[in-house]
Amino acid sequence: MQQTPQASSGSNVPAWVDAELADPHASAEKAVKVRSMFSAIAGSYDLNNRVHSLWLDQAWRRRAVKAARVRPGDAVLDVACGTGDLSQAFSATGASKVVGLDFTPAMLDHARRKQRALAAAQCEKLTYLEGDAQALPFADGSFDVVSIAFGIRNVQSPARALSEFHRVLRPGGRLVVLEFDRPSLAPVRWLNDLYCGWVMPRTATLISGDRSGAYRYLPASVGTFMSRAAMREAVAKAGFTEVRDAGLTLGICVCYSGVKG
Repeated sequence: MQQTPQASSGSNVPAWVDAELADPHASAEKAVKVRSMFSAIAGSYDLNNRVHSLWLDQAWRRRAVKAARVRPGDAVLDVACGTGDLSQAFSATGASKVVGLDFTPAMLDHARRKQRALAAAQCEKLTYLEGDAQALPFADGSFDVVSIAFGIRNVQSPARALSEFHRVLRPGGRLVVLEFDRPSLAPVRWLNDLYCGWVMPRTATLISGDRSGAYRYLPASVGTFMSRAAMREAVAKAGFTEVRDAGLTLGICVCYSGVKG
C-alpha cells in the first residue's frame, strides 16, 4: 500500500493559508493538509455535519445505500469513511462484510467507538482500516460495492482513486459517490454560497474550536472541484458504465453511480 502522508493533528496549526484556498486542489501537499485538518476536527465532526446540513446528511447517506442496491452476501468497501456513518448504514443491510477505510486515524478512532453501540450482527460484519484511496490494500475484484461520501474531492488524485475503485470491484459491482455541488438554480446557488462561504465557516469553527482552517477549506474545495458533468466523465473514464447522477436537495448534494462492466 502506498505510504500515507504523516501530518500534525494539532488544531492550533493552520493547515491552509489564504492563497492556497483559491484552489486547494492544486496544492502538492493536499493529502498531508487534508489529513492534518480532519485530525483536528474529528471530535466535533458528527455534530457539525448534523447542524450544518440541517440534519440532511444522514438522509443523503440513506440515498447512497439505496443506490448501491446491496444484495444479501455482498462485500462493501466504504472509502474515506470518516467517523463511520455510511459504513454503519451499510452494515444494516444484507451485506456480509463492510470495510470502512480512511487515512485519518483520529476519524477511525471515533468510528470504532460508535461501532460498539451497534447491534451484534452489525458490529461483527464491520471492520475499519487505515488506508489510502489511491492505493487500496485489496486484491482485484474483492468487493461488490464501493462507496465514498464527501471524500472524493479530498483525494490528491480523484482519477487515481476512481481507477482503484474500479480495480477492487467484481464484474457487475456498483460504485456510489456522494459529493457536494453548487446548485444550478441561481437563487438557490446564491443562498447556498452565502451559507457555505460565510455562515458555516464561522459557526462550524466556533463549535469545533478549530484553528486548522478546515471550515474555510471545505467550501473552497467544493467551489473549485470538478463540475457535475466533469465528475460523470471522470467516473466513465475510470471504466464504469451506466453512469448516473441524481441531484439531492435542490442540487446541493449529488449521488453519482456506475457499474463495473
